[in-house]
Amino acid sequence: MTLKSKPQPRIGQQHDSIFFELTRSICPECKAVIDAQIILRDGKVFMRKRCKDHGWFESLLSSDAEMYIDALRFNKPGTIPLKYTTEVKDGCPLDCGLCTEHKQHTCLAIIDVNTACNLDCPICFADAGPGYNLTMDQVGTMLDAFVEMEGEPEVVQFSGGEPTIHPQILDMVILAREKGIKQVMINTNGLRIARDDRFFEKMARVKPYIYLQFDGLEPETYKSIRGEDLVETKLKALDRLAEADMDVVLVAAIERGVNEHEVGALVKFGLEHPAVRGVIFQPVFHTGRHLPFDPLDRVTMPDIVKGIAAQTDGMFRVDDFVPVPCCYPNCQMMTYAYVDGDEVTPLPRVLNVDDYLDYISNSAFPDLSIDVKKALEGLWSATSIPGSQDTADKFECAVCDIPIEFDLGHLKKHVFAVIIKSFMDAYTLDVKQLMKCCVGQLVPDGRMIPFCAYNNVGYREQIREELNPLARRRRA
Repeated sequence: MTLKSKPQPRIGQQHDSIFFELTRSICPECKAVIDAQIILRDGKVFMRKRCKDHGWFESLLSSDAEMYIDALRFNKPGTIPLKYTTEVKDGCPLDCGLCTEHKQHTCLAIIDVNTACNLDCPICFADAGPGYNLTMDQVGTMLDAFVEMEGEPEVVQFSGGEPTIHPQILDMVILAREKGIKQVMINTNGLRIARDDRFFEKMARVKPYIYLQFDGLEPETYKSIRGEDLVETKLKALDRLAEADMDVVLVAAIERGVNEHEVGALVKFGLEHPAVRGVIFQPVFHTGRHLPFDPLDRVTMPDIVKGIAAQTDGMFRVDDFVPVPCCYPNCQMMTYAYVDGDEVTPLPRVLNVDDYLDYISNSAFPDLSIDVKKALEGLWSATSIPGSQDTADKFECAVCDIPIEFDLGHLKKHVFAVIIKSFMDAYTLDVKQLMKCCVGQLVPDGRMIPFCAYNNVGYREQIREELNPLARRRRA
């Protein structure tokens, strides 16, 4: 939100806010790198910054200042990647690749295999449309770069555009597995799964992990966010995936005034559906295509956590959710539950997760179980995929000393995750968070660009222009 000049203060007048810290951000208009203040006011957290050409801007970062500050004790040291690809020249966020100043390796790599889509959503951070299709050779080179950076990469996600309309998408999934990548995901709107029998027969044989766009259960939600009523299509896709014994996580974009009231219903629905292993909520970040919005009145992580608690009748509480330490802890919160029929037991109810993942107070508790701590660090990580055997094994290790009757023989399908993942836009971009980003966008020249930098600083537009065949012909 652009701010007007404030009236002259009176002598002795106090500020209406607390200055918390200084960071770096970008101007929402020109994308120039500028200083930004993080301030606390009325129990909330705001970013306030000034561009010399476009004036002052202010945006809400968190609707709960206490939750925002408390999360910082979950910040742990990052892990260095095996290879950097760019040097520091202009400073963060202008040297992404990863540069030598980046503070974390990549837990999850994203490859946009195309830019085209079979929907024209009013909300689309990728601004999907005509552009490019990657070749198998390009994808192979990118996967090799991921292996060079990570040694044993954990997760790759094929995205777009709509990746399922790429004619070689399933071959790309197979190729990623051949490269030794443990978890291979497709980020899809589900239309082709629901409507294309021949394609789904092939997909069911390959069995990629499905990251399914699923914003709600009401027609009006889809009309607002996706431009048309897709409820029946989404349900058909899910039922097909269940019949094929494929694992799914539902991914809901949550926008102010559209579907905040559905977060509890989505959790309950996910718990009951046989294909669903978890739900991920993403507050809408306003880049690419988006609805009109007020930067001072946007959905933030605490809104969703509190919404889940209020709308699930005690099934989940606010204190069940713990920040994720591998990224900057104000980027993601999550919890797990063991599900046995109608009984849902959140893991923090039987194990004090805070004792193991609080990296400030942990120095006072050296006798904490190393095995449990390691298991919880693996669970509370961007590498943790709900429904995977690896996640089930870590869950089992975390609860191994707890006298609870868990069905360990079928644990994989009894562990349910609820995740809130917050991405930044030009109004909220915070360089200190960006420098610890563990979700990266792989591009054909081998760079790994932190996701929020890719979407806000001009990298997406640059790559799209370079790969667009029409643009290449114009340049020639």
